[in-house]
Amino acid sequence: MRTATYFFIFLNLSLALFEEPAVYPLPFLATSVLEVLCLLVFLGRLTHFAKVTLHNVFWKDTKNICIMVAILLSLTDLAIYGVLRLYGVRGVRWSRIVRPIFLINFAESRQIRRAFRSIRNTLPEITYVFLLFMFSLLMFSLMALKLFGERNLQTAEGLPYFRNYLEIVFDLYVLVTTANSPDVMMPAFDFSSWYALFFIAFVIVNTYIFMSLFLAVVYNNYKKHLKVMPGGACD
Repeated sequence: MRTATYFFIFLNLSLALFEEPAVYPLPFLATSVLEVLCLLVFLGRLTHFAKVTLHNVFWKDTKNICIMVAILLSLTDLAIYGVLRLYGVRGVRWSRIVRPIFLINFAESRQIRRAFRSIRNTLPEITYVFLLFMFSLLMFSLMALKLFGERNLQTAEGLPYFRNYLEIVFDLYVLVTTANSPDVMMPAFDFSSWYALFFIAFVIVNTYIFMSLFLAVVYNNYKKHLKVMPGGACD
């Protein structure tokens, strides 16, 4: 039963790869039949669970309610999307976002729920580090605007360089990953090699210090919540 449940959960999640828009699209009839089959299996699994569980216990368990709501939303969305296709109206399958609910809320997914709850409990504690990182990013962006905004510099494509604050924030945010390094600093470096110190300081503070601190906080808090959580707390 557990293997069959995981198989159909995997199949249901995999449908997003073949539904429009997709790289390997399948006919709507094929994906809809597979989705209905998965939902029927989930409904049958839930019905079987209701047969072997006390009535009061079954209806007080939020996991069962979440699964029933997810099945109802998926069927409703599938029906609406199918009707719209018949009339040539382009629609959006908004119910895809509820599919992970099946992975989390079935009784066989106890360990996944433990991990999910640990992540949820960790989020408030890493908020402060994230806010410090964003403050640093915004301050460096403001410094970049003051340093380069009035020097009429241009990028290699001939576009204005560091004159719009929001664009500066985005470029420096990408620089945290070093994905646009050293291209992002070359116009300033060509104007004066001393300006490279600004970007070096930014990378040291935000990439090496803040990202390492962020990773350490996430890891330590996640491990702490995973250890202190009782085995049955996620049920």
